[in-house]
Amino acid sequence: MANSAQARKRARQAVKQRTHNISLRSTLRTAIKKVQKAILAGDKTVAQNEFKQSMSVIDNIADKKIIHKNKAARHKSRLSAAIKAL
Repeated sequence: MANSAQARKRARQAVKQRTHNISLRSTLRTAIKKVQKAILAGDKTVAQNEFKQSMSVIDNIADKKIIHKNKAARHKSRLSAAIKAL
């Protein structure tokens, strides 16, 4: 347990930040799943529209360092390749 007032405050802030990051990570996963669902349905135009929307979400979360920029690039690349394969 934290002993100083500063350490206690940092512990409180860490909990708050962690819950916020979890929320953002969940948003990322939802965006990716929407694109994957459209790809599985075989609807290329819907998949492309969902991909455009999810790209900004992915980039936003990578900019905030919730996920690594290379992981974001990997997700975008794989989704794009799957859409092209339709």
